[in-house]
Amino acid sequence: MNHSEALEQMAAERYLLQELTPDAREAFEEHLFDCTECALDLRAGAAFVHEAKAQLPGIVERPKASAVVSPSKLKPGFWVLWMRPAFVAPAFAALLAVVTFQNVVTLPALRDAATQPRLVPLTRLRPATRGGSHLALTADRKHGVALQVDIPVETEGTATVSYSLELRDTQGKSAWTATIPASGHESDAEQQLSLFIPGAKLSSGNYILSVTSLGSQGERSSVEEYPFDIVVTN
Repeated sequence: MNHSEALEQMAAERYLLQELTPDAREAFEEHLFDCTECALDLRAGAAFVHEAKAQLPGIVERPKASAVVSPSKLKPGFWVLWMRPAFVAPAFAALLAVVTFQNVVTLPALRDAATQPRLVPLTRLRPATRGGSHLALTADRKHGVALQVDIPVETEGTATVSYSLELRDTQGKSAWTATIPASGHESDAEQQLSLFIPGAKLSSGNYILSVTSLGSQGERSSVEEYPFDIVVTN
């Protein structure tokens, strides 16, 4: 899924409403890794839903003391009260205040932070084949994490044309995949990459980044696995 498709399908909104099919949901989650704008839209939508759930029940469940409502009128429940003019105006006023705050204050600040240069600590991943305990990282949802990946260059056997990378999340599911061309410099012992994971995609737990080499005839060979643990602070 690219950004245009995400906008046309209203993927962020349907993702929050759980209306996406499993395949579409997975495609949108992969898209979030590369699209800061959709990640910000999703964060703003989640904040809106959270605020609406907090505000609307309180507004709707406070009828005027002078109002006389028969028990039979209450049977339809929440939506009968919600659609009455006495409650519609303040409810929409509360939602309008949330929307205005998101668009005037929160979203511009988040977009500025996403487009401005900033310093991000770069952490080097350790291959699993070298032993030792998992690398443990602390991250927050505002800044995400930046990881340095050193891919060993194979000098023997079939020439590597490209590398396939796959990130598996805390549930062991494929959260992101990408293919990059090999450096082509025989003198290089390693090919260095930087992997940035947006904070919106993070949750506490164990992750694994797998690297596979691809030959000119489609040959695949496992190169390295990089396990690491993330603790999300907020």
